[in-house]
Amino acid sequence: MKSFDEQTVVHAFSDDSLGEYDAVGLAAAIRRGEVSAAEAARDAVERVRRVEARLSAVQASVDSPAPAAATDGAFAGVPTFVKDNTDYLGLPTGHGSAAFRPSAARRNAPFTRQFLSSGVTVLGKTRLPEFGFSPTTEYEGAEPVRNPWHTGYSAGGSSGGSAALVAAGAVPIAHANDGGGSIRIPAACCGLVGLKPTRGRVVANAQSRQLPLDLVCDGIVSRSVRDAAAFLAAAERYRRSPGLPPLGLVEGPAGQRLRIGFLLDSPNGVRSDPATRAAVTETVTTLERLGHSVEPVELAIDPSFTDDFLAYWGMLSFLVGLTGRTLGSDFDRRLMDGLSRGLREDYLRNWRRTPGVLRRLKRTREAYAASFRGLDLMLSPVLAHTTPPIGHLSPTVPYPTLIERILAYVAFTPVDNVVGTPSISVPTAGAAEGGLPVGVMLSGRPGGERKLLEIAFQLEADRPFRRIQDQ
Repeated sequence: MKSFDEQTVVHAFSDDSLGEYDAVGLAAAIRRGEVSAAEAARDAVERVRRVEARLSAVQASVDSPAPAAATDGAFAGVPTFVKDNTDYLGLPTGHGSAAFRPSAARRNAPFTRQFLSSGVTVLGKTRLPEFGFSPTTEYEGAEPVRNPWHTGYSAGGSSGGSAALVAAGAVPIAHANDGGGSIRIPAACCGLVGLKPTRGRVVANAQSRQLPLDLVCDGIVSRSVRDAAAFLAAAERYRRSPGLPPLGLVEGPAGQRLRIGFLLDSPNGVRSDPATRAAVTETVTTLERLGHSVEPVELAIDPSFTDDFLAYWGMLSFLVGLTGRTLGSDFDRRLMDGLSRGLREDYLRNWRRTPGVLRRLKRTREAYAASFRGLDLMLSPVLAHTTPPIGHLSPTVPYPTLIERILAYVAFTPVDNVVGTPSISVPTAGAAEGGLPVGVMLSGRPGGERKLLEIAFQLEADRPFRRIQDQ
């Protein structure tokens, strides 16, 4: 492993064609002719080169990046990356695993086609932990993805590579997906905006749409709320979501007074740490000052929720081990990492519980809806404690200790995946030890992305998000 100065902040912001633009701003500059798509791609490649030795965020690169065909898209000419659990034509899809050797994808995944319709220029693929199971992007035999705010700490997971590149300023946005918090967790760790859409808002994820409970939604991580809003509007132009209210382009706060419930601790008893509690209570104060009604609430989900989600998680690892040869003919489940193996073994000991697990998880939506009565949104921590140092959640940690640590960390995000509701992580003005960002999470009703974006715009305008280049 490399040696890192624990106080190192890594970023690539400079006086080139990307400047300090977010994706919306860069696309506008390209449309005005102030910057070309080729210049943006060239400078992004150089930025990635400058930070990659410190961050280890990139899995594969495109030899000659070419702008997407959609020259009139919301992000036309904006350089970006696709997460390495999603097929991009010509690049291998490795799912973060050493258990097989991937071959080049023969076609783009359905979500990749939707993403390309926005006009982005794909530079390559970002790293994730094995099969996206972990909330940190670390490995048994490879360099971890490091947090650009503090290289001794995790960038989160599973979209950790994407979050590290965006936070460091290498690209304005990057693809992420979320099956238990994997957009919102790295966004919180890296000081970004991360919105998990309502189930069905974007095209179905190829890996999960045939499962009994589809947990995964695709999206992006970004440095601004308007990029998150522009992504959803572009996705909707490509394909209108059946069964959901139209969204359109959300461009700022609505000025509407909302009723917002908040909780500081997990409904299953995990208590948040002082820095996380402070971030939530400070956000409550801000929301009240902005005219909203904010009150404490209880999220009365089934006490077995954590155990049931863990069982479902284990089933996913079991299924990967069972069907892995579809990923590569040399797939060897014995080479799956310690977390994957532990989840699989846990599931095999308790597989007879599966029907009850699925039944209870599907019933969560009823309890969630009941908790939302009279409320517009719900505010909570993203994670129960601040970003851990590299190694704390490594797959090399013995499984019983590792899973205990994960459950004490990822205590809030999975509910929205099970229910299918939208949820957004936004940075706060505060900082944890070492200057690391702390995020808070706002969740809404099904199809309620508009309210989430409007309140996120309001928070961003009131207290602009911290910038890594100012550290």
